Amino acid sequence: MQTSIHISPEMDAKLERLALQSGRSKSWFLEQAIERVLDEDERAVHAIKEGIAEADAGEFASDDEVRSAFGRWGVTCEGSLD
Repeated sequence: MQTSIHISPEMDAKLERLALQSGRSKSWFLEQAIERVLDEDERAVHAIKEGIAEADAGEFASDDEVRSAFGRWGVTCEGSLD
């Protein structure tokens, strides 16, 4: 399938440099970029749907599970989380 997009001159220059330096086509780089974004968005949509299904089923994390998850990032939660 063929399609077209409009990109900024700066992005086109970057694509051109990458293509010349790598020996690959600008189309190859665009296809790879689109594939990565689509894969990421597909995973995000799936995770969101799973989360909504769990919430609809009443499956929520306990206060301790939330504290543990935040603790892995160095964040301390105090008091009740509900």
